[in-house]
Amino acid sequence: MKGRNLKNRYLVLVILLLFIPLAFAQTAKRPVSYEVYDSWKSIQGTKVSSDGRFVVYTLMPGEGDPELVVLDLQTGKENRYARGRDAVISADNKFVVYTIVPPKAEVDKAKKEKKKPEEQPKNGLGIINLATGQQVTVDRVKNFKLAEESGKYLAYLLEPPLAKEADKANKTEEKKEAEKKEPEAKPTAKTEPEQKVEPKAEEKKEEKKPEKKKEPGTELVIRELETGKTFSVQEVSEYIWSKNGRYLAYAVSSKKPENDGAFLLEPDTSQTITLLQGQGHYSGLAFDERGQKLAFLSDRDSYQEKVSPYKLYLWQEKMSGAVEIAGPKTLAFPAKSAPSENRTPSFSKDGNLLFFGCAPVPEPILEDAPEPVKVDIWSWTDSELQPMQKVRAEEDKKRNYLAVCHLNTKERKIVVLGSEDLPEIRLSDDGHKALGINNRPYRQLISWDRDYADYFLVDINSGKRARILEKFPSSVSFSPGANYLIFYDDSVNAWFSYRLADGKKFDLTSKLGVNFFREEWDTPNEPPAYGLAGWTENDASVLIYDRYDIWEIKPDGSSARVLTGKLGRENNLVLRYQKLDPEEKAISLKKPLLLSAFNEKTKATGFYRLDPAKNEPPKKLIYLDKMLGNLQKAKNAETYVFTIQTFEEFPDLWTSGPEFNNLKKVSQANPQQAEYLWGKAELITYLNADGKELQAVLIKPENFDPGQKYPLMVYIYERLSDQLHRYYAPGPGTNINFTRYVSNGYVILMPDIVYEIGYPGLSALKCVVPAVETVVGLGFIDPRRIGIQGHSWGGYQITYLITRTNIFAACEAGAAVSNMVSAYGGIRWGTGMSRAFQYEKTQSRIGTPPWERALQFIENSPIFWVERVQTPYLTIHNDEDDAVPWYQGIEFFTAMRRLGKPAWMFVFNGEKHGLRQRENQKYWTVHLDEFFDRYLKGAPKPEWMDKGVSYLERGRRDLSGLFKQREEKKERN
Repeated sequence: MKGRNLKNRYLVLVILLLFIPLAFAQTAKRPVSYEVYDSWKSIQGTKVSSDGRFVVYTLMPGEGDPELVVLDLQTGKENRYARGRDAVISADNKFVVYTIVPPKAEVDKAKKEKKKPEEQPKNGLGIINLATGQQVTVDRVKNFKLAEESGKYLAYLLEPPLAKEADKANKTEEKKEAEKKEPEAKPTAKTEPEQKVEPKAEEKKEEKKPEKKKEPGTELVIRELETGKTFSVQEVSEYIWSKNGRYLAYAVSSKKPENDGAFLLEPDTSQTITLLQGQGHYSGLAFDERGQKLAFLSDRDSYQEKVSPYKLYLWQEKMSGAVEIAGPKTLAFPAKSAPSENRTPSFSKDGNLLFFGCAPVPEPILEDAPEPVKVDIWSWTDSELQPMQKVRAEEDKKRNYLAVCHLNTKERKIVVLGSEDLPEIRLSDDGHKALGINNRPYRQLISWDRDYADYFLVDINSGKRARILEKFPSSVSFSPGANYLIFYDDSVNAWFSYRLADGKKFDLTSKLGVNFFREEWDTPNEPPAYGLAGWTENDASVLIYDRYDIWEIKPDGSSARVLTGKLGRENNLVLRYQKLDPEEKAISLKKPLLLSAFNEKTKATGFYRLDPAKNEPPKKLIYLDKMLGNLQKAKNAETYVFTIQTFEEFPDLWTSGPEFNNLKKVSQANPQQAEYLWGKAELITYLNADGKELQAVLIKPENFDPGQKYPLMVYIYERLSDQLHRYYAPGPGTNINFTRYVSNGYVILMPDIVYEIGYPGLSALKCVVPAVETVVGLGFIDPRRIGIQGHSWGGYQITYLITRTNIFAACEAGAAVSNMVSAYGGIRWGTGMSRAFQYEKTQSRIGTPPWERALQFIENSPIFWVERVQTPYLTIHNDEDDAVPWYQGIEFFTAMRRLGKPAWMFVFNGEKHGLRQRENQKYWTVHLDEFFDRYLKGAPKPEWMDKGVSYLERGRRDLSGLFKQREEKKERN
């Protein structure tokens, strides 16, 4: 018996010994690798139902198909819907409507097979009943719309039928047409297939111009959500709900010209009003706030002309059709002008004013006119450079000027408010006050200075103008009640108000003894203000931010108080008002305000509550050494949804009540993270070369051992320490992926950089090198294995640094300026602007043109010091870079090559300043990592670094296998 027990014990021991390695293998963490990049998810499109019961969001993988999540906060039940995104919750909280995207694999296959766009997979539509979780889907849907205040009906526009379906439908319709006359384009109406309508012989003889092209509409479906009943309207090109959901307006663009028109449908009664009908374009449908008026545009009356100007039409309740409001012959318009199709009409809040665009009618192009010569003629008198004109050409073609129709006057008086010399008009919230802005006299200055403008008050009734500010560089805005204008004048660093009733200007802040401008500003232009929280009810006061606190100031400057009691400044807390209602126009001081808090020193964040009626400092609700953000509140409930993140913690969704004392995590986007080695971010301080105390983020591997020597990766831009608690999802990109690097044994350093005007390169040197030396002094960094990486402005600074220091074993400097002299005269191709302003006024921080401080341009240009470089150099500079001309990369690379120094440059064809195409991101990421792993970890030298890649072989390297997830992992996820 004793021997049997002993035998059993041995058996148990053997079993335990067998299972221990297996259990360890199951729990051992792995380094982050490329195979997880595509599956790592983000949370997008978070919505909270107005009653606070449901949260809806999309889980979006790095690459692949999204998944819509609908969570019932009351029961905890969660439903998921494949390939769902862009969800909308109905106003009654009964339904969720969302887009169903086609499987990515099918889209990729269709593109690879070079199918026509119309033959490629299209989006669908999903409808979820929140009470039952049941789902209805519809294929091939262009878009959908719900009324803002009603959840009764849904409207969605279908894609055109596929060719085979269309042919079948055409035959059916042809048969029907032989039996009966086709009905009008109204609900349930069916239209004939496309047919060529042959004109009569005499018409053929007279017709000399080609028929205008008009894109036909598609089927619009209106669905009653509760019952599921649907009815359709054919050939719809545009549609819109009234805010209350009573009416649906739509435009028809038919293959049969007589069916074109604008229509109004009342779904509850199935009644349709024909607003206007006949061949032409119909667009710009717009309801007033109450849904009692509708405006739209059409060129019906001039469609057959070579140039067909539009007219503006209006419908009001109890009218049987629309009436013309304005057209080419409207007396109030300048000569040869008409309503513009390039601005959607809009109503004032009370519905009494109808705003629309007015523009000159273009002259017809003569049939025998020669083709224009393709030449750009640059003139020193041009207000905008030719490249800028090219970028804005489409915008200029569509330029129009605001006009208003006074609907409550007997003659429906029209006043043109804007013009060529007053191109921009801003309206007050109620639409009854107008501010005109003219920057044209100063357009040249934008190339090297700032964007100035003259500001005018414009009388809505007469169009008369009164200039109130001249050559002003800052923004001007109305108070919600339109009693005041407010603006920040950076020439005197103060906020001002302007009372519209009598034209008096008031200084609001210059005597308060606190800076309302950015105190740490270090670029050559004037520092901007911290901004406004908003206005209180009835324009009684305005809430203005200083660096830390919130001030309540009377608009006439008669009194001011620190609403937050200086809690912010005394504790390094940046306190900011949280606008919880997107429709809020004014802040009520009769109820508590929710504030966000950010500690400049520790980077902790939280939320505070301030009761303006009490003379007390804000009350702390929640305050964590984490980053809280993306706060939303249910419209009609005390349900709050927000994210919490750190370097280690993905920004999942959390919910709480108004006191933030019952936090609950309600999403788990990436549970697989527990399987991988991660890292921990901490804040360090250091002194730069001038003795100024600065901060930096230091990220250590999860299994950090202070007795080891680690390779160090430095990443730079400007001030980065505020990103201490930012989460970095694994994924490819233009820059290094911090998570992948720290997971694979690197330590990462992100130091703050401060600048002295005129010496940006030297400023970077004075900050970055001391930060690196501080970390090396901690004893766990191998000083022979330090790399540095950055892009754009970071790339420039790195390129400068390696001409002054040899502490880096390798560097990657993406899209870097290497020659400030040639870059100063270059173009930012994305905007067409000269780059001069960047050196004289903004980020490049020289402060003057090169002919005034030539030596400073040369001193700050790495190209003139390239012979000093001892650091292997990698760069990416794409041939369609829209910010930094790619010849900057060429200049430095060819200089390095000329000097026989190791350098490599990647140029992705067709890519801009940063990589956007995911396959290019992956390709670059692998090569970037190989480069640093070679120099900092002693990895084998890849062939591209040793032999280069010929033009004929470029891009052929297949890296797709590195990003494929193992099958066993797919099953587990």
